[in-house]
Amino acid sequence: MLPRVFDLFAQEQQAIDRAQGGLGLGLSLVRSLVMLHGGTVEAHSPGLGRGTEFVVRLPASTARAENVAQPAIPVSVLHGKCGRILVVDDNEEAAELLADYLREVGFETRVAFDGPTALTAVETFMPDSAVLDIGLPVMDGYELAQRLRQKLANVRLVAVTGYGQPSDHDRSAQAGFDVHLTKPVDLDELRTFLEAS
Repeated sequence: MLPRVFDLFAQEQQAIDRAQGGLGLGLSLVRSLVMLHGGTVEAHSPGLGRGTEFVVRLPASTARAENVAQPAIPVSVLHGKCGRILVVDDNEEAAELLADYLREVGFETRVAFDGPTALTAVETFMPDSAVLDIGLPVMDGYELAQRLRQKLANVRLVAVTGYGQPSDHDRSAQAGFDVHLTKPVDLDELRTFLEAS
């Protein structure tokens, strides 16, 4: 796999619980982003079952830290707007990063890594919106969306998935999602939707 690991749509045999996950885009995106910054990325492995090392080399920045513009204080924070957002993704790091971003822009967040945990969380958290990965273990995002609608009729639901075909958008709409975003998610688009009401 190493010679083609950065190729578009390259995938190895998937484990049974991840058979529907991933499009083989992640490492290709990594290579593209690193190259845009004038860098290189390589993958090395001593063999099957012995792990993989990824080496990213980027040129040193010549910009002085004091010249870097500081981000403006988000309008939502200035005006005291603080919606409650439930983030559900089995990729724990991605879920925590998204929740951190949403907190930074003024939302209160709660994170769950699977459907049953999310359903338990809403009993006390009562979110205004939920950002749900579709490819969840135990209970997929479609089923979770339907169950959340039964518990919280007015919750706004955001589907987050690697699948972006028209049929995927139709399926998420049928499951009760208000909006369908394709990974990698445009954070400005997500924030605009969450702040809209």
